[in-house]
Amino acid sequence: MDERLLLIEDDASIREIVSIGLKAAGFRVVTAVDGQQGLASARSGGFDAVILDVMLPSLDGFEVCREIRKFSRIPVVMLTARTDLIDVVVGLESGADDYVKKPFELPELTARLRAVLRRAAAPAAGEDSLIAVGRLQIDPASFTVRRDGAELSLTATEFRLLVELAKRPGQVFTRELLLQRVWDYEYLGESHLVDVAIQRLRAKVEDDPSRPVLIKTIRGVGYRLDRTGA
Repeated sequence: MDERLLLIEDDASIREIVSIGLKAAGFRVVTAVDGQQGLASARSGGFDAVILDVMLPSLDGFEVCREIRKFSRIPVVMLTARTDLIDVVVGLESGADDYVKKPFELPELTARLRAVLRRAAAPAAGEDSLIAVGRLQIDPASFTVRRDGAELSLTATEFRLLVELAKRPGQVFTRELLLQRVWDYEYLGESHLVDVAIQRLRAKVEDDPSRPVLIKTIRGVGYRLDRTGA
């Protein structure tokens, strides 16, 4: 393990503790103290993941994440002291791959980071064949998706989610199953991660995300990719 992480956190004590802990876990860590500095560092490239606090001076974490998503698919894990679900959802809708609520234990943050890094790494075994779904051409080996020939900009999490659904068109996936297969979660309670990721994915692959014909919601159960709607 030699992944390089960007930690954007304005609280000096948290920044120091997290940085020391992640270095002890085998990561290389670069820190930034506010949103503007963090965004400039992210633009410089060379990072494998970003750990991004929500409450930042100059630019808040939501805005930093939105800006990062304009030029990078790098995994982003947000840190939030807010317990309100709406704030978590806003973070995910900004393009974050996952979040950790403060106060948190370092092993939890480390586990979340390793999970997002796995999703952004090489495709899983057996995921090297092109998948054609209607107007979509999905290439797991190169992490690319094309719609009518034009490449779509998907985050690693969105890509993994699309591949999981597209490999088994017509199958209904529960939120819990998607959490296990896409997010590497082994516990329940984070189903809004799935719902927000589905919304973001629909915005990129559907003609009208408000009336999806490709990725269907199965009320009370989960989601299904429908070939006939592609």
